[in-house]
Order: sequence, then structure tokens, then C-alpha cells
Amino acid sequence: MRENGRLAGRPFSSEKSSSESIGYNNFPAPTRRDVRTGGRGGPNLKIAFIVDPLEDFKIYKDTTYAIMREAAARGHALYTLQQDDLLWRRNKVAGLACGLHLTGNSDAWFRSEAPAETELQEFDAVLMRKDPPFDMEYVYSTYLLELAEQQGARVINRPRAIRDYNEKMAIARFAEFTAPSLVTRKESLIRGFIAEHRDIILKPLDGMGGVSVFRVHEGDHNLNVIIETLTHYGRRTVMAQRFIPEIRDGDKRVLVIGGEAVPYSLARIPKKGETRGNLAAGGTGVARELSARDREIAQAMGPAFVEDGLMLVGLDVIGDYLTEVNVTSPTCFQEITEQTGFNVAGMMLDKLEA
Repeated sequence: MRENGRLAGRPFSSEKSSSESIGYNNFPAPTRRDVRTGGRGGPNLKIAFIVDPLEDFKIYKDTTYAIMREAAARGHALYTLQQDDLLWRRNKVAGLACGLHLTGNSDAWFRSEAPAETELQEFDAVLMRKDPPFDMEYVYSTYLLELAEQQGARVINRPRAIRDYNEKMAIARFAEFTAPSLVTRKESLIRGFIAEHRDIILKPLDGMGGVSVFRVHEGDHNLNVIIETLTHYGRRTVMAQRFIPEIRDGDKRVLVIGGEAVPYSLARIPKKGETRGNLAAGGTGVARELSARDREIAQAMGPAFVEDGLMLVGLDVIGDYLTEVNVTSPTCFQEITEQTGFNVAGMMLDKLEA
């Protein structure tokens, strides 16, 4: 085996809170064995994770690491592969998968076995945890994973749903929960939307982490160049949304797992002078109990997610409005667990084992 891995920042910790009655508290230590019976494949599952390079993980906050840690604590076997390890030959979809062992150390946090070509249907679950951008290579990976599904693999989230749920456009499926919005590449329509609402947000449909998100006011002197830049002079479709002033209270990440809402959100509060709450843009994450409106949105959307094969979804909610539906690699598990004691990864594993 080779040993590798590093930690950027402080190690993971968990603290208890009054949420013990919910049933997912007390995040287990890596050495604890809490093997559930009756799950797919029996008590010990083989779980493969399609991930970015392990050396780049920031394990003090990484959601994939939290899921791995919970799975290892329950006695499940872990495997990893990267996007370029997927392949199709001899009429089977396989991957160059490496056995993964968590060391419990903060620096060299994993040991990885030599890769072995393994058909994806041989795993009890394959979790697609590759981060965006959602480019054509990501699309090609979903084609392979969808074929693997047809051969008997259990892929989470469902590859077709990952393709179909553009994280900006997907709100159109649930328009009753959205602020006034427009999708277009025509400058005249964007200008009309600004004239109607006066204060709007413009963003690309394929962005992530708050990149290229602009707040635009009526009469903004930079309006021409913003529209030209985002639409590539009318060749690229963008989304416009009425500005929601409740962003000052945070852009809430509401997690829906197996059709059920995690009882806490992570409100990502913009830093001073910013309108973007994304943690990648300098926002601060504060865990909060779900509001009645948060629950209404999540409960209304949950059945559709289950039907479409989306076990894990991250909703973005500002004030009372749904703004995005994240399906590629939703995050915020560790931040919520650290601040509330609610074991989000435990809820995920319970759903996976069911």
C-alpha cells in the first residue's frame, strides 16, 4: 500500500446539541464499528466514490470525507476512482478502483491500495462525488455511469438526473417557489427585466461558487459590458433573477437526503460589501434550524427527487425563495454537524443502507 494525503486547516470535530431527539447525533469516531444489518448486500457494503484527487481534500470540511468516515465507522469497505479511471470495454463499464483506508491521522489521512479494474456493478453503491464544473467530460462520465446502471450498478445520484438537473435551470421545475426569473441570451430581454425589477442578479448557467455572478441596478454604467461578457455577445444563455434583499441574512443550503430534509440549513452570510454568500466567495457559514418555508420547499420537492433518483440534493434558498438546485456534489455536511451535533453523514448512510 502507499500512504498519502494531507490536511489543510483544522481537523474535523463534532459537538453535541439539543437535537439528540432527531437521531443522528454523536458523529462516530473513525475506529467505531456500527455495522447496520439488512442493507443492500448485507451488513458490509462495498462503496465506491468517484472523486477529485484525494491529495486535494480539505478533510476538516469536505462532505465526501464525512461520508467516507461514517461508512468506515460502520464497517463498510471503501474504494475510490477518479473521472479518468472510468472505462468501457468488453461490453462492461468498469473503473480502475483503489481500496481506501482511513488512518485517523490529520496529515497522512489515507492509505490507498494499487488500482484494480473492477466492473461497477460489483460495488453495492457508486457515489458520484466529482466536483463541478459540469463540462463535457462530466457529461461523458454520466453516459458511462448510466450504462453501468443498466448493467446493474447502483449509482448515486442517478446519472440521467445529474444531466437533466442543471443547477440553475432546475428551479423552473418548481417555479412556485422562485423569485421572478428570466433565462435568455437576448440583451433586449435582459434590459426589459432590469427596467421591470430595477435591481437584479445576472449569472451564467454553468457557474459554481459564485463565479461571474453580478448584481446589476437600473442605470448601472457597467451594464453593457456585463451583458456582453456574460452572454458572449448574445451567444450564451444566462439567468436573471430579481434581487432578494434577504441575502443579508444568508444564502441557505437546505440538504434533502432520500427525499427528507436535514433539519438544519447552513446560512452562508456574505462578507461586508458582497452580495454573494458562497463560502468560496468569502461567506461565513452559520447553521440554523429550518424555517417553515424551508421545510415547505423541501417537502414539496422531495418526492420528485426520489422519483428521479436523486438521493442527495442541496437546495439554495434566500429568504422565502428557491434560487438553485445542486445535484452534482452537494456540500455543507461537516459545517452543520460541527455546529449542531446532527450527524448529516449518518442520515446519508442510513438512506444508502436502506
